[in-house]
Amino acid sequence: MGMQSKKIINPIKNYYNLITKSEIDQSHIPRFREECGVFGVSGSKDAAALTALGLHSLQHRGQEGCGIVSYDGSSYHYERRFGLVGDNFTKKQSLEKLKGKVAIGHNRYSTTGGETMRNIQPFYADLHGGAISIAHNGNLTNALSLRDQMVREGAIFQTTSDTETIVQLVAKSKKREIVDKIIDALMQIQGGYALTIIANGTLIGARDPLGIRPLVIGKYKNAYVLASETCALDIIGAKFIREVENGEVVVINDKKIISRYPYPKSNERPCVFEYIYFSRPDSILKKKTAYEFRKNLGVYLSKEIDIAPDVVVPVPDSGVPAALGFSQESKISFELGLIRNHYVGRTFIEPTQHIRSLGVKLKLNPNQSSIKNKKVVLIDDSLVRGTTSIKIIKMLYDSGAKEVHMAIASPAIKYPDFYGVDTPTQEELLAANKSPEEICKIIGAKSLTFLSLDGLYKALGFKERNNDNPQFTDHYFTGEYPVRPLDYLNDRKLKKLSFLSLASNN
Repeated sequence: MGMQSKKIINPIKNYYNLITKSEIDQSHIPRFREECGVFGVSGSKDAAALTALGLHSLQHRGQEGCGIVSYDGSSYHYERRFGLVGDNFTKKQSLEKLKGKVAIGHNRYSTTGGETMRNIQPFYADLHGGAISIAHNGNLTNALSLRDQMVREGAIFQTTSDTETIVQLVAKSKKREIVDKIIDALMQIQGGYALTIIANGTLIGARDPLGIRPLVIGKYKNAYVLASETCALDIIGAKFIREVENGEVVVINDKKIISRYPYPKSNERPCVFEYIYFSRPDSILKKKTAYEFRKNLGVYLSKEIDIAPDVVVPVPDSGVPAALGFSQESKISFELGLIRNHYVGRTFIEPTQHIRSLGVKLKLNPNQSSIKNKKVVLIDDSLVRGTTSIKIIKMLYDSGAKEVHMAIASPAIKYPDFYGVDTPTQEELLAANKSPEEICKIIGAKSLTFLSLDGLYKALGFKERNNDNPQFTDHYFTGEYPVRPLDYLNDRKLKKLSFLSLASNN
C-alpha cells in the first residue's frame, strides 16, 4: 500500500508544531529506527585507526554492525562488517586497507527488519564531480514521505535505511558546491540526527536544529575529531573542544573549522535519555559527566520514596549510579545484591522457550549474603515492558529477600520515540497502559516509585521544567513531540520498502 504524501513537506514551517498522542497510529510504525554512534577524523595519517578506537568507545551505542570509510586524496576506501568493532577493526591488515588522513565510522544498532549488510553504514555514493560518504545517528521523521516522492520521480534506493534518503537528496540538489548541496538536503529533512560526512575530502558534521542527537568536537594533535560522545575522544587522547551546536554544520578543511547555521535560531532541546541512559557514564554532558547526573537522579529519587529499606540494590549496570546517589542521600547501605556476568552475549544454545526463560539468570545472579532477610529497594534507570523486572524481583525473593521495593530513577515511560531510539510501541509500554499500582502487582514488588518529572528536572540542574520551552526532548514521559513525526501520522500505512529477502547475502 502506497503512502499518501505526494509532496515534500517544508520542515521549517512545521518544525516546532507539537502533536498529541492521539495523532499517532502505533500500528504502522516503521522499524528502521536506531540509536547509533558516529566518529570522524580529519588531518591524521592514522585516521582509520583512530576511528576504529573511537568506535570501540562508542560500542554501547550499537553492536549489530560497524563500518569505516577513509579518503586518501584521490580515492575512497570502504570496509563494513557485521558484529563488534573489536572483532573487525583490530587487525593490521584491516586498517591498512583504509588509507588516508580523513575517515568516518559508524556503529549500528539495528531494529526489526534492518539487520542486513546493505544497511550498515557509512554509506557511500558517487556524485557528479565527486563522491560522498555519510554516517548517521538518529532517525528522520519524514524519510518515508521523501523517499516515496523520489521513487515516484525515478530514484533508485539500495537500502531500507533513512540515511539513504539524505544521500539521494544531496545527489539531486541543484546547488553547485558540495557543502551547499548537503545543506540543501538538510533543509528538507526532519527528525533527530547527528551526521559525519566526507565530501570531496572534506570532513563535515551536522546536528539537527534542536540538538536532539549528540555530536562533539575534539582536537588530536593537528587533527580535528567528531564523535557522538566525549568518551570516544578520551580513548585516542583528543582534547574536548565543544559540542556541535544545535542546527550547526561544521566544515573541517585545511586544519580549520568553518561553521554554517542554515536553520532559524532555536533553543537547544537534547534528548533527556542521553542523561538517563544512553551516554556512557564517563562522557561529558554540559560540563558534567553522565555519571554525576545519574547519581543526582538517585538523590532526588530518595527524597520522593516513602519507605525505609535495609539495603539499596542496583540493577547492574544501568542502575548503579542512581543507587549510589540514593544510598548517599538516604544513608542506607549500598549493596551489590545482583552480580552481572559480563561475558554473556547471545546464547550459543538453541533458544527454546525453556532456555529463553533462563535469559536473565545468564546475565544476573543474586548475591544472597547481601539480600537475605533484608528489605530491599531495587534501583533501575527505567522501566519499559517490565518483563526483566518481573524476573529479577522473583530472583531476589527466591534468594531470601524479605521485601522488594522497586524504585525507578526516571518518570514513567508512556510514549514511544521517533528520533533514533528503538522503543516499543505504546501498546507495549507497561506504564502507558497500567497504573503504578497495577504495574506493582504485575512485577511482583512490594511497592513501586517513579521519579517525578519535577524531580527529574531538578536532578538535571533546573528549578523546574519550562513548559512553554522545555529544556529537553522528554516526550517519553510527556507525549510532547517537538518535531512532528510525519511518517507516523494520519493512518499512513507503510508499504514494503524492499522486496529483497533479509536472508540475502548483502
